[in-house]
Formats: sequence, C-alpha cells, structure tokens
Amino acid sequence: MKVKVVCRKLYDYVRYDLKEIAFPSSLPDPPHIKKRRKLTWHERFLVLKEASRLYAASWVRDIGPDLRPNDYKKDDGTEGKSNRDKSRSTETEPSALEDIAVAARGGMETLRPALQRLYMTRASAYRDALKSFIEGYQEGIQQVMEKKEDSSKAQQEGNTDKNSA
Repeated sequence: MKVKVVCRKLYDYVRYDLKEIAFPSSLPDPPHIKKRRKLTWHERFLVLKEASRLYAASWVRDIGPDLRPNDYKKDDGTEGKSNRDKSRSTETEPSALEDIAVAARGGMETLRPALQRLYMTRASAYRDALKSFIEGYQEGIQQVMEKKEDSSKAQQEGNTDKNSA
C-alpha cells in the first residue's frame, strides 16, 4: 500500500510539479485584455515584407515621405513648411547620435574617432559649465563679503556716533 502511494506521489510530482519547474507557464492575461486572432500565412508574409522594407530603408540617412507615406500626411497649407524643413535639415550638421550611427556602420576604424569627438565635446561642455559655475560662485561670495563689510562699517560708524555723543 505504501509503495503504491509513493509511486503515485512521485508520478504526480513528475507529471505536474517538475514540468512546471522546468518549463514554467506564463501568468494569465489580465481580464481587460482582448486576445488577437492569429495571422494567416499571407498576412505574416505581408508583415515580414513591410518590416524588411522599413529595415532596409533605415540604413538610409533620411527616411522621407516616399518610404513612410502614412507618417507624412499633409494637411492643407503644410506643404511649404515641409519644403522649408527639408532645406533647413540639409544645411545643418548631423546630430551626435546620427554621426555615431553612421560611424558604427563603417566599423571600428570610423567609430573610434566619432566617439572621441563625442567625448571631447562633452568634456569641453562640462569644463565650460564648471568654469561658469565657479565664476558665478566667486561673484556670489564677493557680493556676500561686500555686504558683510558694508554692514560692519555701518555698525562701527553707528558705535562711534553714540560714543561721541
């Protein structure tokens, strides 16, 4: 009888508990979440096709309206603004993130100088900020010292006036 109970408990442990330990099941979804239907093979193909097109387009520096037409819907009167934005964006230099992204595509040889430029600009910005902070701090200390000197002189003059009277 005991052997049968031990065997059943061992069987239940392997069947239920060990399976849950080795391959834990995920938590159930909250009740407000609606389950989506599974995509068909054709819909999966279309999603993969669009994703690969966008991925290939992301390697281009400027993703324009021809690659993402839904994101560039034009309201009335905004066409002139978009042309000005395009001309302005070509005149400005790329941001640090864009610069690093382009350098990362080129490999370690191009990435190292880009990172050095980034670190040097950050270091100079920190140095300039620290200098301006120190100058402002020194000016504040000088103002406080001048106020103390003025107040001490006024007290001394007030004391000499009382003594002479």
